[in-house]
Amino acid sequence: MDFSLRSRKDELMDDPNMPFEVLQNAYADINLCNKILGGESITLNGVWELVKKDLKKSYTILDMGCGDGSMLVKLSRFLSENGVSHQMIGVDQRDDVLHIARCKTENLSHISFHKVDILEAGNDLSCDILINTLTMHHFEAERIETFLNKFVQLARVGVVINDLQRSKWAYHLFKVFSYFFIKTDVAKNDGLVSISKGFRKEELEELSKNIPNVTHTIQWKWAFRYVWVMEFNRHNK
Repeated sequence: MDFSLRSRKDELMDDPNMPFEVLQNAYADINLCNKILGGESITLNGVWELVKKDLKKSYTILDMGCGDGSMLVKLSRFLSENGVSHQMIGVDQRDDVLHIARCKTENLSHISFHKVDILEAGNDLSCDILINTLTMHHFEAERIETFLNKFVQLARVGVVINDLQRSKWAYHLFKVFSYFFIKTDVAKNDGLVSISKGFRKEELEELSKNIPNVTHTIQWKWAFRYVWVMEFNRHNK
């Protein structure tokens, strides 16, 4: 496989007609993968870098491409443990995915979900911090700049993007990992496709050049992830 360019292959989970039980089981596999490999902590630590400068503030956090809501649940628990007041909003464009998310958070009144196309989200979804976990790689190169500009438009304090590194090592090690830890064929397939659609650091740095007057921090994290934190320094927007 050629890793010099991002793949344009579709993932199985992008199929809106996927049976609900298959989708639910695939998300369970993805969540287990994130837990074992530490993918969740990358977003948590990125958000902490933004909120720790003003722990008395109450933050509205928007998850663009929230999937089954697992990241919002974990982030909410993390912030609560650290005494940070917050409200959470999850956005996705699929009813079946949002149904899973709402069931998972039915006892958490401070977390709400909305069906919205990310690229069409309006200012009614403005927030303090916007997070995006394993979603940007779903977009083709020609759409990513619009995607990022939408993030900058909606967030007041900053943005935390957590996505995959595209590399031969990541691809082949995931094959080994999935053999032992992942049950569903959907998650095994889509994990490999996702890696082939991921990013290299220089590509993210090039994208950051089109977002001026922002503090950008782009770092490699285990296991084969990049975290991109944007800080706006415009808290009174």
